[in-house]
Amino acid sequence: MKSLHRHTNILEIVGDLIKVRARNVGYEDLAVIENQDGESSLSQVVQIRDDIVSLQIFAGGRGLSTSATVRFLGHPMRVTYSANILGRIFRGSGESIDSGPGLDGEPRIDIGGPSVNPMARIMPHKMIHTRVPMIDLFNCLVESQKIPIFSVAGEPYNQLLARIAIQADADLIVFAGLGLIFDDYHFFRTTFEDEGNFARTVMYVNLASDPIVERLLVPDMALKVAERFAVEEGKRVLVLMTDMTAFADAMKEIGIAMERVPSNRGYLGDLYTRLAQRYERACDYKGAGSVTILTVTTMPGNDVTHPVPDNTGYITEGQFYLHDRVIDPFGSLSRLKQQVIGKVTREDHAQIMNTMIRFYSKAQEAERKQAMAFDLSPYDHKLLRFGALFKKRFMAIEVSMGLNEALDLSWQTLAECFRPEELLMKQWLVEKYFPRREEGGSSAAQQESQGDA
Repeated sequence: MKSLHRHTNILEIVGDLIKVRARNVGYEDLAVIENQDGESSLSQVVQIRDDIVSLQIFAGGRGLSTSATVRFLGHPMRVTYSANILGRIFRGSGESIDSGPGLDGEPRIDIGGPSVNPMARIMPHKMIHTRVPMIDLFNCLVESQKIPIFSVAGEPYNQLLARIAIQADADLIVFAGLGLIFDDYHFFRTTFEDEGNFARTVMYVNLASDPIVERLLVPDMALKVAERFAVEEGKRVLVLMTDMTAFADAMKEIGIAMERVPSNRGYLGDLYTRLAQRYERACDYKGAGSVTILTVTTMPGNDVTHPVPDNTGYITEGQFYLHDRVIDPFGSLSRLKQQVIGKVTREDHAQIMNTMIRFYSKAQEAERKQAMAFDLSPYDHKLLRFGALFKKRFMAIEVSMGLNEALDLSWQTLAECFRPEELLMKQWLVEKYFPRREEGGSSAAQQESQGDA
């Protein structure tokens, strides 16, 4: 039985950390610190060495003295779980920050715990449609996948994440905001409300001005709730988190305060483990629902070798690379797309995906030739025309269309730029899907591309 006694032997106060001598205390257990003036604040155990327990204070250590008392609660952070949390917003302490009714009578569950037994998982085989063609067409998001959006500060990754939340064909959306500025929090909240998406969404938000320890709790809250909805309600849950670099920076800051020896660029040696513990919650449960995790990982200086994206790449099943306001088809990768392409999608999907990327790659080469003032062949001009249409119709993150619509538009774009024999595709697919030009006229799309040229 864990101790619930009051402890008064505080040894040290350093910033937001205090050290107290205590026994029978568990890692990540909560404690209430009560000052002499009657004020109290919540804290969490972040380190145990023999009988020396270090606690991170949620509200900060200002005003505390060594004469304060510490009362351990005997359990880790708990989060409210019921159908009534849908459409609600919570902070990292578990308290609601909206104007909704109280949830005091609702059941609460411990966050954290082990990830799912591999024997209870099934092979991913279902697709989550996002209506973002650069995802659905070229790098499918698969149920139970864990995949980040690699980007840099200033790119519209939050706008992309919000669009996916609105358009994805998941049953529930669990959103986790980590170190958000107020404008970004307000953007997500109003977007979910205005688009009628809030009824199937629950938000866990840590603002930049909130206690840093709450930033470490928000992912665990979101993932635990998602796990329960998937297992107990059979829901297909999509978890969206932004930004995991802020989560890693919070771990680094607390580690420095605890005088732990840093590893690479100031990050602690357990960075990989701490990230993997969260990402491995993604799962397609046998006989139940699924949890799919899509996160944002910003890369300082656009450096993919930075410890956070570098470790993330070893854990996740690919990445979407967002830069210059587009999803780069060459930097992006979904390692699970072969589980669904041509199996749960249309028969021409694989051929179209490969052909469109092949021609776009050649269009990039033609653009470089043009920039260096080399002579261009008639085929080069076709490639340039194709490249311009590809960027306009598919790459902009504002473009929204279903997968079959994107496949049809791909065939149409190919037909506007190339002859059937130039495609180098399976003949029966060309005969079935390649649009035939009408005698004596051109399509509206062809007129559009001619106008662009």
